[in-house]
Amino acid sequence: MTVSIERPVGLGLDPRTPLPPRIIGVGTAASGTTYTQQEVLDAFGITDPKVTSVFANSAIDTRHLTLPEPNEEGIRAPEAQGDLLDKHKAVAVEMGADALRACLKRAGAELSDLRHLCVVTTTGFLAPGLSAHLIRELGIDRHCSRSDIVGMGCNAGLNALGVVAGWATAHPGELAAVVCTEACSAAYVMDDTMRTAVVNSLFGDGAGAVALVAGSRPDETAPAPQGPTVLKFASCLIPEAIDAMRYDWDREQDRFSFFLDPQIPYVVGAHAEIVVDRLLEGTGLRRSDIDHWLVHSGGKKVIDAVIVNLGLTRHDLRHTVGVLRDYGNVSSGSFLFSYERLLDEQVAKPGEFGVLMTMGPGSTLETALVQW
Repeated sequence: MTVSIERPVGLGLDPRTPLPPRIIGVGTAASGTTYTQQEVLDAFGITDPKVTSVFANSAIDTRHLTLPEPNEEGIRAPEAQGDLLDKHKAVAVEMGADALRACLKRAGAELSDLRHLCVVTTTGFLAPGLSAHLIRELGIDRHCSRSDIVGMGCNAGLNALGVVAGWATAHPGELAAVVCTEACSAAYVMDDTMRTAVVNSLFGDGAGAVALVAGSRPDETAPAPQGPTVLKFASCLIPEAIDAMRYDWDREQDRFSFFLDPQIPYVVGAHAEIVVDRLLEGTGLRRSDIDHWLVHSGGKKVIDAVIVNLGLTRHDLRHTVGVLRDYGNVSSGSFLFSYERLLDEQVAKPGEFGVLMTMGPGSTLETALVQW
């Protein structure tokens, strides 16, 4: 059954142009081994009370991680940067393939239907990128166009969605997919510093995939695909906080490592209202008109800051909170884990609106407005 969508004032579309794309499928995956926070501390051999308190107060119960195997003495030796890159390739491809299969199954589509594949990652670098490896791994048509978004961080899933939404609109009726696959275990530094503690207490391996198809023109007879329509995007860069979240070379460890400024949750929270108001500008909508909020599981303090600054409730962000609890921060695909949980609830009704929100290095907030 095709759902007829009524658009708010300011979002009417020229009947001569294709309808905007709809999200018709989502899928997620994680790496094979699950750890509790205490098990991660034990694996790293960390007993410092200051560090353990960071883990204990993270609002995370479990995460999926791919840690080095312990030697005969039970010690997990730090991995060389080359080994970490190998891990990124193997884990990211495996999770990405699983997430894409699950996404297309939910969409009622086959790999052979795919016409554009965009892959997002920050936890490693390859040339050719992960998109080429996934096409080979899954036997996707060699003529499938592809793109890779590398190094943008936790916000990048919505950056990719915006780009691929444009591709789908320009190719009505053709299937496109975004795969966010983050082997965060391949970006770990194993030491007992507070800089490392913040990162090692938070991130987990995970991948999310989303499928898009743009509908046909109103005067055409082909039915529009089911799923929420992607209506609008809005971004906010915070240039003065460009170094607050970064993934750069750690000269002491002789490898790449993440850095998160302790103040970043409050900086991001303070700008959440700005970017959401920009997203809703000209639509006739207010924040109170948004029925579903799907926010990046950036961490407990980030979630709390978004709730306070947008005047939301814990129930509004229940999926975000649940994903953080069960998976930790899986970087660019986190919001897709929340979206999948919303779909599984089967509570979204035709005509309702949702806001997707991610945040990451830059510092950046990305948002999208969707309507069922």
